[in-house]
Amino acid sequence: MESRKTILITGASQGIGAGLVNTFLQRGYNVVATSRRVTASHAFANSDKLALVDGDIGDAATARSVAGAAIERFGSIDALVNNAGIFFTKPFLDYTVDDLRKLSSTHLEGFIHLTQLAVRQMLAQKSGGSIVSITTSLADHPIAGVNASVAMMTKGGIDAISKNLAMEFARDKIRVNVVAPGIVDTPMHDNDPKDFLKSLSPMGTISSVEEIVEAVYFLTEAPHITGEVLHVDGGAHLGKW
Repeated sequence: MESRKTILITGASQGIGAGLVNTFLQRGYNVVATSRRVTASHAFANSDKLALVDGDIGDAATARSVAGAAIERFGSIDALVNNAGIFFTKPFLDYTVDDLRKLSSTHLEGFIHLTQLAVRQMLAQKSGGSIVSITTSLADHPIAGVNASVAMMTKGGIDAISKNLAMEFARDKIRVNVVAPGIVDTPMHDNDPKDFLKSLSPMGTISSVEEIVEAVYFLTEAPHITGEVLHVDGGAHLGKW
């Protein structure tokens, strides 16, 4: 019998992250889930296939704890989902350096810390691997009136590095892909008017968490897809509507 694969999932305590944890557990993976307060979230049933690690992903020590838990508990790192993210809009002239640091810490430094550790382990295992990151269609398809310039500078950086890493590690069979959602029905949008959210895609729809999770699962399991940005956004990346 083939041994269970182990996946690391960041931003795991609610929304897309929690959906990812539950789906990958159901489909036979060991899961190491992390967020600032994932152990206090009580989002998951106890399982000997699940390890929870608290911490800020922008802190290199958190990444070391997550990778260490995977090796100690399960003996491998086979896949990673960089899901942790923060989002806020402001007119460009109102963004501060502190805003940039906050966004960069989670999106860029967090990506680097954990992805480096995961790739090192995948290379040592010599069995390939998968890295999928969650960005957004807004990164390169802005919507008039949604002023997210500095936030998108950091999310767009994940799109760019993912394509470069896909090329760098292609011969090692480490695949690097991105899922770019539009508006998703998560707690992040609990206080936003639904009619406005629906106007942000030409299909006039809001994606479910399950749709994003299925896209991530597909890319994690797809042996010949790398360097891809899969838009799950009701067509928002197509342009004006």
